[in-house]
Amino acid sequence: MSRMIVLGAGIVGRAAAWDLARRGHEVLVADADSGTAAAVGTELDVAHTTVDAGDGLALTGLFEGSSVVVSAVPYGYGKVAAAAAVTAGCHYLDFGGNPAVVAEQVLLDGRAREAGVAIVPDCGLAPGFANVLAVGAVEALGPGPVESVHLRVGGLPVDPQGSLQYQLAFSPGGLINEYAEPCEVLRHGRYAVREPLTGFEEVEWPGWGPLEAFHTAGGSSSLARMYQGRVTHLDYKTLRYPGHGRIFKAMAELGLFEDDDAAGAGASPRAVLLAALADHLPRGGADIVLVRCWAAADREGERAVAGYQVEDRHDGRFSAMARTTAWPATALAHLLATGGLETAGAATMDATVEAALLLPELDGTGIIVEEWAPPPARS
Repeated sequence: MSRMIVLGAGIVGRAAAWDLARRGHEVLVADADSGTAAAVGTELDVAHTTVDAGDGLALTGLFEGSSVVVSAVPYGYGKVAAAAAVTAGCHYLDFGGNPAVVAEQVLLDGRAREAGVAIVPDCGLAPGFANVLAVGAVEALGPGPVESVHLRVGGLPVDPQGSLQYQLAFSPGGLINEYAEPCEVLRHGRYAVREPLTGFEEVEWPGWGPLEAFHTAGGSSSLARMYQGRVTHLDYKTLRYPGHGRIFKAMAELGLFEDDDAAGAGASPRAVLLAALADHLPRGGADIVLVRCWAAADREGERAVAGYQVEDRHDGRFSAMARTTAWPATALAHLLATGGLETAGAATMDATVEAALLLPELDGTGIIVEEWAPPPARS
């Protein structure tokens, strides 16, 4: 099988390395921390090394001779790592989540095509896997205009604690970015943005609901621009237990998301908030990931709806968030490495691989994707 590099040996990188090794690939785990790299390498019986993810020359040398790089380092390294992959002549995937960084990575399209490699950011849960499902729902409706596309995604603790009823599944900085940046949507067929922590709605979910959903940034990936002119309404909202979103909205209204030290306190309000979240929110408990993506359209005078649902739980070794973030990406990496998908250029995951091709590659991961549609509205 092919030589694969996993850049970053954290929670998601560890899960990615496990799945690639399970598929029979030769895996090298690289991390800035030698102890972390060694621990994951030893646990999974794969090779490991140390590298600075901000050093483009070092990354290029590391990547040479590899088939695919799966990057699980913070998105700030994304442009350097993607450019190094193009120079080294290997495919590159990362978990994205920051529209500004993704926009810079997509500018590598011409160079990637010349090199014959794919550069695919936004390969996480959302943006990523959920967006592929949303595109699959649209395609299931067949050609023609689409009335609406909705994505509802959340990672939740199985046993919620405290007023926020939340545990950290990734960095608090990433969480606050989702709650602070503009949210890309479609309204009346045109690209638009909405303020985060708005558009609250109640979501019934057997066994877990009622939940709340609200606008957050980054999750729609390229969908709003991709479907402008074809889809009338499109939105992405995060699922949480009731009350969570309004507490964070109050924090934002009080200025706690601000990144400057206007009061001269020696630290910005955001820095203080991030430290408090890191210190006081629980981590590592059993979790559940819930995903619903669906599309609706008028087809010959009848309302047609298509969609998907995922419920994925901590499996005792990997969290649901790690599983659903890493393994759709490693399924795509496997397709690229084995020739199951032949493509080149730079584009997000939802513009690179179809659900019909990706979903069969999840066999063996335990991630179950079911067809789902919302019940008819009550008259």
